[in-house]
Amino acid sequence: MPPRPPMKGGPRKAKDPKKTIARLLSYLSQYKTTMVIVIVCIIVAAIAQAASASSLGTLVDDYITPMLSQATPDFSPLVKYLCLMACLYVLGIVSAFLYNYLMVDVGQGTQKKIRDEMFRHMQTLPIRYFDTHPAGDIMSRYTSDIDTLRQMISQAVPQCISSIATLVVLFIAMLITSPILTGVMILTVSGIVFVTTRVVGKSAGFFIGQQKSLGAVNGYVEEMIQGQRVVKVFCHEDTCKKEFDALNDALRQNAFKAGAYSNIMGPVNNNLGYIQYAILAIVGGLVAISSGGQLLTLGNLVAFLVLSRSFNQPISQVSNQINAIVMALAGAERIFELMDEEPEQDDGYVTLVYANVDEDGTVSEAPARTGKWAWKYPHKDGSITYTELKGDIVMENVDFGYVPEKTVLHDVCLYAKPGQKIAFVGATGAGKTTITNLINRFYDTADGRIRYDGINLKKIRKPDLRRSLGFVLQDTNLFTGTVYDNIRYGKLVATDEECEAAAKLANAHDFIMRLPQGYNTVLTGNGAQLSQGQRQLISIARAAVGNPPIMILDEATSSIDTRTEALVAEGMDSLMKGRTTFVIAHRLSTVRNADCIMVLEQGRIIERGTHDQLIAQKGTYYQLYTGAFELE
Repeated sequence: MPPRPPMKGGPRKAKDPKKTIARLLSYLSQYKTTMVIVIVCIIVAAIAQAASASSLGTLVDDYITPMLSQATPDFSPLVKYLCLMACLYVLGIVSAFLYNYLMVDVGQGTQKKIRDEMFRHMQTLPIRYFDTHPAGDIMSRYTSDIDTLRQMISQAVPQCISSIATLVVLFIAMLITSPILTGVMILTVSGIVFVTTRVVGKSAGFFIGQQKSLGAVNGYVEEMIQGQRVVKVFCHEDTCKKEFDALNDALRQNAFKAGAYSNIMGPVNNNLGYIQYAILAIVGGLVAISSGGQLLTLGNLVAFLVLSRSFNQPISQVSNQINAIVMALAGAERIFELMDEEPEQDDGYVTLVYANVDEDGTVSEAPARTGKWAWKYPHKDGSITYTELKGDIVMENVDFGYVPEKTVLHDVCLYAKPGQKIAFVGATGAGKTTITNLINRFYDTADGRIRYDGINLKKIRKPDLRRSLGFVLQDTNLFTGTVYDNIRYGKLVATDEECEAAAKLANAHDFIMRLPQGYNTVLTGNGAQLSQGQRQLISIARAAVGNPPIMILDEATSSIDTRTEALVAEGMDSLMKGRTTFVIAHRLSTVRNADCIMVLEQGRIIERGTHDQLIAQKGTYYQLYTGAFELE
C-alpha cells in the first residue's frame, strides 16, 4: 500500500475562504424563512437597545431635571416613562432570545445535513483514499470540525449580524444625539478596529493549524488504541509517549498561540473602551459647559456615554466571534476537502439479475430469486444478451501499481475455471492480496485485462460484481450488533435459518450457541469478547451466507490455531465446493488440494501447477514446502 503522508500541524492560510463561505451559505438556503425572522428579530433587538439608551437623555432632561426644581414632584409621568423604557428592554430581551433559539435549530439542522452528506460521500470513496488518510483524521472531521461549524452557525454568525446591526443603529442614534462627540467617537473607534484586525490576522493561521494538529492527535490515539497489544508486547510504551508528546505539543503550541491572540482581544478592547469613555466624557463635559447646554445637554451627554459603551460592546463581540468563524472555516475547509474527493469511478453497465436456465442452455431474466444468476449485457444496438454466472476468471497480461511510479504486479496471467481452487503463495509483499483487490475492483489495472465469465471486468457495475463474490479478509471486522446481524452482513435479506446454516457450514454454530444469548448475543468493540479464531469463523459464515459463485479467502485461517483449523477445514471444503475459489495462505498444507498453485515473487508469477507438479519441479515452491525458504 502507498505510505500515508505525514500530518503537518503548522499554521496555514485558508485556501479559498470566500468559496467556503459561499458554500456554507448554500446550506442555509433551506432556512430562508427562519433567517428572515432571525434578521428581523436582530434589527428589533438592536433598535430596542439603542432606543433604551437614548431614552436616558430624555429621562434626565425632561423628567428628572424638572422634578429637581419642583416643591412637590409629580412622579406619575416619570413612572410612565420608566414603564415605557422597561417595555423596550423586554422587547429587546424577547427578540434576542427568539433569534438565538431559532439559530440553534438552524445550526443543528445544517450540522446534520453536512454530516449526512459527508458520510454518504465517504461511502462512495475508493479504498485508495482510506489507504492514504488516517482514520483518526477522518473522524476529527465528523467531530471537532463539525462542532466548530455548528458553533459558528448557531452562535458566531448571528452574533456578528446582531453586532453589525447594533453598530449601525447605535451610530445613527449617536449622530442624532451629538454630531461632535460622534466625530470624536469615530477617531477612537478607528484605533480599536486597527488593533482588532491586527490581532485577528495573527490568530487566523494558528486556528487553522490547531484543527490540523487535532486531527493528527486523534489519528495517533486511534492507532494506539487499536494496536495496544502490539505496543505492550514490544514494550513500545515509552516511544509511543514521546511520539504522542510531540504531536500533542504541536497541538498545544497552535492552540496556545490561537488562544493567546484570541483571549488578549477582550482585555485590550475593554481597556481601549475605558480610555475612549474618558475622552468622550472630558470632551462632552467641555462642550456642554462651554455651550451652556446649547450644543450638548447633560441628558444628551449621559445618553451618549451609555451609547458609546453599548457601541464598544459589539466591536468586542465581533472581534471575538471572528476567531470562532476563522476556526470554523478551517474546519469547514477540511470537511469540504473530504466531500470534494473524487468518488470511486464506475463505468460499468453490465448488471447481475435473477435467471432461468433452460435445458438447452438458454438464459433468460427471472422476476424473482431462482438460485441462478446471469449477467445482463445491454449492447449499443439496443439488444440484450444474458450470460449465466459461473465464476470463470481470466487475467491477461495484467500490470498494476498503487502509485504510477512503482509497479507491483508484472504481466500476471491466470485462468480460473468454474469450480476450481486457485491458490497464491509467496512472501509477504509478493502481490497475492493485490491480485484479489483487482478481481473485486478495489483498484483497476494499469494494463492488461480481466474477464469474468467472458465479460471485461470494467464493464460490470461494481456493486453487481462484488455481490457475486464472497470475501474472507485477513483483517476481520465485526460490527456492533448481534451475531445474526454480523452474519447477515453478507446477505442483508438472509433469514435466521440461512444465517445458522452458514454458521454450521463454517463450524461456528457450536461456539455461537455457547454465547450468553446465542445468535442474539450483541458483539461490541469489533467482537472483543470473542477470540481471534471465533471472530474469523463468524467472518467465514458471513461470506458463506450469500452463497456466491466465487470465494476469495485472504489468509482466512491465519488467525486460527491448528485445532480450530482442523474443525473449519471441513466447512471450508463444503464452502468451496462447486465454487471458483482464490485462496491466499501462508500455511502451505491448506492449499495442497488446490487445482492450481501460483507462486509469486516481487509481483510476478514464477511457478504454477498442482502441488505434486510443483514438488516434482523442486523449485521455489518445493523449497518453501520443505522449509528451505521461509515465506516471511
